[in-house]
Amino acid sequence: MTKLDGKTAIITGGNSGIGLATAQRFVAEGAYVFITGRRQIELDAAARQIGKNVTGVQGDVSNLADLDRLYALVKEQKRRIDVLFANAGVGEFATLAKITEEHFDKTFGINVKGLLFTVQKALPLIRDGGSIILTCSTAASKGIEGFSVYSATKAAIRSFARSWAVDLKQRKIRVNAISPGPIDTPASRQSLSGLVQSEQQKEQVRKRLVSTVPLGRMGSPDEVAKVASFLASDESSYVTGIELFVDGGQAQI
Repeated sequence: MTKLDGKTAIITGGNSGIGLATAQRFVAEGAYVFITGRRQIELDAAARQIGKNVTGVQGDVSNLADLDRLYALVKEQKRRIDVLFANAGVGEFATLAKITEEHFDKTFGINVKGLLFTVQKALPLIRDGGSIILTCSTAASKGIEGFSVYSATKAAIRSFARSWAVDLKQRKIRVNAISPGPIDTPASRQSLSGLVQSEQQKEQVRKRLVSTVPLGRMGSPDEVAKVASFLASDESSYVTGIELFVDGGQAQI
């Protein structure tokens, strides 16, 4: 028997990067997975890549009607949720002088509002003793030039993990946060493209970023997925309220 055998999991932002890698690992561990994403084409491609025991549901977590539609489908098909991985998020660079209302609203709308209601609306379906995992970031613990709005959203998520672990203690639902460091994902590459233009500049920025990591490299999405699998499973049955860093030591030293 695999460690997620028979479990039903929801992964928001499951169409690429960390979310997709986690969906693949959860299915390999025996779970049935519902993945969400805003772009149908990418969502369909992700479902094909996962191959089995997966349903893709198009939607934007900042749109509460989309969340209602997701959970109505989950209730109809599986009746319950064992694991919720609230992973969907966005991050764009903007220095203090260049932050716009649109930038602020988009980042907080998806990363904070969207995550909050992703969890809240799932509560009637999450079984007692289930696991909720929130994607945080080392950015919540470090000052990063031009990344203050994103960092603030991740600090809010870290706070949610602490508070919700207490809110849900009577139901024995565990709530934990994963804080990845530099991970080589399509989203991180896109953020880098928005920061600099030339390939030479991108490589310079990438080298500076890697130089902050004691292990001397960027992480892979599957290295985060392995940690999510641990927090999803009964192997972490006495773990709640924590922030587990998957960062090659970046935020630790």
